[in-house]
Amino acid sequence: MAVEGGLKCVKFLLFFFNFLFWLCGLALIVLGILVQVALHNTPVMRNASGSAAPLALIAVGVIIFFISFFGCCGAWKESHCMVTTFAVLLSLIIIIEIGTAIAGYIFRGKLNGIVHDGLKDMISNYKNSTDDFRKSVDKLQEDMKCCGANSSTDWGSFMSGGDSVPDSCCKNVTKSCGVGAMLDGSKVYQEGCQVAVEALLRKNTLWVIVGAVVIAFLQIMGIVFACLLMRGIRSGYEVM
Repeated sequence: MAVEGGLKCVKFLLFFFNFLFWLCGLALIVLGILVQVALHNTPVMRNASGSAAPLALIAVGVIIFFISFFGCCGAWKESHCMVTTFAVLLSLIIIIEIGTAIAGYIFRGKLNGIVHDGLKDMISNYKNSTDDFRKSVDKLQEDMKCCGANSSTDWGSFMSGGDSVPDSCCKNVTKSCGVGAMLDGSKVYQEGCQVAVEALLRKNTLWVIVGAVVIAFLQIMGIVFACLLMRGIRSGYEVM
């Protein structure tokens, strides 16, 4: 059994949309990995709930990657069962993507508290943590040209005397450059890292939200075409 007339166009449109979904699934996987890596490389966010959004995006991308292939086969073979299953699965995926977008939006609203608490923990754990953790904190401060959470004075307990900061706070990083230089603006960055970290995370989370919403819209169009094709197949049109 095959579809004819205008529904023949629908069949090939559905096949084309599934190819786009396949690319979208691949894009979601890459986007999720990039955002997750960005979060992981930010020491204040390693254990934050915000990492759930990119992980969900990766999972959705993998599922779409395989479902799109299933949908292509259903459209090409004009299988009512396969196209119906494809439409149902795609609907479930859209719900998950909307949930991911909502989670990302909620996470953006909680950034201030999460980043502030994370930075404070980062500072308090710096001396007694692993070398890898200290290196990641140093890299954060060097790359973002910042020092401490709100200001360089957050490192008051770093060394005896209360006027020293890690060398990574220095504008020109050299050994022991931060000793006794906490309030020396010519040597040490005085601005805290909170604003810079929040800006980075908001940017990454925004990409998660935009990616989920845009692809969900495209998938809705795919479901519409799938329903039209199911209707045509069920009506029993003659072979093209």
